[in-house]
Amino acid sequence: MLIETLSVFPEVFEPYMSSSIMGRARRAGLFDFRAHDLRDWTHDRHRTVDDAPFGGGAGMLMKPEPIFEAVEALSADSGLPKPHVVFFTPCGDVFDQHVAERLARSERILMVCGRYEGMDERAYELADERLCIGDYVLTGGELPALIVADAVVRLIPGALGDDMSNVDESFATASGGGLLEYEQYTRPADFRGMGVPDILLSGDHAKVDAWRRQNAVERTCRWRPDLISTAELTADERAYAEDLLERLDASAGKPGSPLDERS
Repeated sequence: MLIETLSVFPEVFEPYMSSSIMGRARRAGLFDFRAHDLRDWTHDRHRTVDDAPFGGGAGMLMKPEPIFEAVEALSADSGLPKPHVVFFTPCGDVFDQHVAERLARSERILMVCGRYEGMDERAYELADERLCIGDYVLTGGELPALIVADAVVRLIPGALGDDMSNVDESFATASGGGLLEYEQYTRPADFRGMGVPDILLSGDHAKVDAWRRQNAVERTCRWRPDLISTAELTADERAYAEDLLERLDASAGKPGSPLDERS
């Protein structure tokens, strides 16, 4: 896989993409990464990429010319597969694990990073896909691009030390069914009077697996009940989740929690 970014600040990517899991996977040849400077496709001595918006208003907009030239030039590289071009915009689809899994099957991804007050609307004609990472305002598209790259690289076979790490995670669709991940604990077994569920110390792997599955359902009901409707649950699990959601709703604002009553 080849992951590329197009940005006016290409230098921000290298430290992260060379570190930790990203760096190890890259050095192992599991993917390649290239950061392109949008200013390389400008033609004036100031390397201008922005201008004032028609109709007035605050801030500056990114000009369409360098964006079109850059994307077209990069796409025309005959030695590489055509890139899947991603733009970031509040109008885009919300980026989630399903999107990450789909993008992880791409041969080449080119992410175009906006700045300032945004882009000339005509630039979005180049997009194969528009994404939004959340309902908040950022200075530019570099952080969204890193988030997408991180989520995608983790899904490349061999990128993680244990390929099951991608399965037993919150939102994973491979086997978790889109639930939050179960609670996890490590040594010491007792820390400042706070213990560990006895089942995790039992050595009975079948019972541990059953507890983890139930715990994942419970945690999702408590912290992200919106996920329950689309989660992959058995009939018994769905009945249990619906009952727990009713009890959580009934106990809202009251001391204690139905989760404290679990066996």
